[in-house]
Amino acid sequence: MIVPKDGGIREMPHEPSSELIIEWRALTVILLDRVHEEIMGRRGMDSSSFPLVKMLEAGTWKAGRIVAKERREDGTPPIKIISDGTVF
Repeated sequence: MIVPKDGGIREMPHEPSSELIIEWRALTVILLDRVHEEIMGRRGMDSSSFPLVKMLEAGTWKAGRIVAKERREDGTPPIKIISDGTVF
């Protein structure tokens, strides 16, 4: 859903504080909110019966790891982040 204008962005690692990473994460949050609302609407649910945290854990965290492994042999994110693993 999110495609960088410059494909070369994927080749080099970026600091978590870089403008690119901040924008990427912000767009991801916006899209997750929209997907959550769409799922609730289609299922006739509200946020008390289907909290965002449920979608995040199963629908993005686990599913994201599966898709990453299918698309990239090492299962890394599509954009490289310079991190010791503490950046979420």
